[in-house]
Formats: sequence, structure tokens, C-alpha cells
Amino acid sequence: MTSVPDLAQAREILAAQPFSDLLGARLVSFGAGEATLELPIRARLHQQHGFVHGGVLSYAADNALTFAAGTVGVGRPLTAGFAIDYLRPATGEILRARAAVIRAGRTRVVCRCDVATIDGDGVETLCAVAQGTVSFALPPDAGAPPVAGGW
Repeated sequence: MTSVPDLAQAREILAAQPFSDLLGARLVSFGAGEATLELPIRARLHQQHGFVHGGVLSYAADNALTFAAGTVGVGRPLTAGFAIDYLRPATGEILRARAAVIRAGRTRVVCRCDVATIDGDGVETLCAVAQGTVSFALPPDAGAPPVAGGW
């Protein structure tokens, strides 16, 4: 891919991730330094107290951060690291991770992500915040110059 993918292409990239497919994740927005990922909350994603497992929130933040970075970076985006703070137990029908680029460098992009749940009435409740750094690896042909969106 020689340019930043559009929403349809980004959705194909997400669909190619077996774990994302297992969770039922979908990319609802992608572009201009931002990305939003959603997934349906179901009982199989809960921990023993009936809340969405922290690992699921972490997955959503990690992937949203990387997709947001992928709207501005050159090469293949790979998470270099991220931190997440859980603010309240996650319950509801939909988990939404909304990420935005804070600073885009040549090889590293820093992003922030809000993770929220949406209940049956459409009320959104913030349950976690994350910040991460995404590095951009060279495309598979390392001898070639990197290209934007070369996922």
C-alpha cells in the first residue's frame, strides 16, 4: 500500500487480524489523526465480577492507538508501548475506543485514547484512558523506501 488507507481499506486490515475478528471488533471511523474502534460487549468478555475484563479494554485501546497513528505515519505501525488507567468498571452493550494523535514524528507517533462503554439508552461512560507510542517499521521489502500506510 503506497498511501494512508481509507476507511474501507483500514477495515480490511482490521478484518485480517484473527483476534479482532474473534472479539467482533469494527472500525467505525478512521482518518485525519483519529480512529474509533467498537466491539459488542457480551458475557464471554467479562471477568469474575461481571465487568468487561481489563484485557479487553487494553486490546481496544492498543488497536485504536495504532490505527490512529496509522493515519499519519509512514511504514508499518507497531505498538512500541502504552499505559492504561482504568477509571471505573466497564458495563454496557458496546465498548468504544476513540484514539487521536498527539504528536507525529518521523518514526514514532504518540496517541491518546478514551475507552468508554455505551448502554442500551446510548449513554456513554468513560471507563479507561490510555496513551501510547507507535513505531513505524520498514515495509516488508526493507531495501525499498518506506511508504505511507504500508501496513
